[in-house]
Amino acid sequence: MPYINLQVTKGASREQKAQIVKEFTETLVTVLGKKPEHIHIVIQEIEEENWGFDGVLTDVYRKREK
Repeated sequence: MPYINLQVTKGASREQKAQIVKEFTETLVTVLGKKPEHIHIVIQEIEEENWGFDGVLTDVYRKREK
């Protein structure tokens, strides 16, 4: 039973999340020969203030980049 836990910062639309689930499922079916009904995908949306990289929180980074 494949399990994918995808963590992204908030902002993806429902349509984008549906596309992610569809395409990740298709990839596991094609590459690993898994049955779609055995594939579980969880999308966790993280607030930008709770995600950091390059030494700063993402909300600060994005403000700097604008």
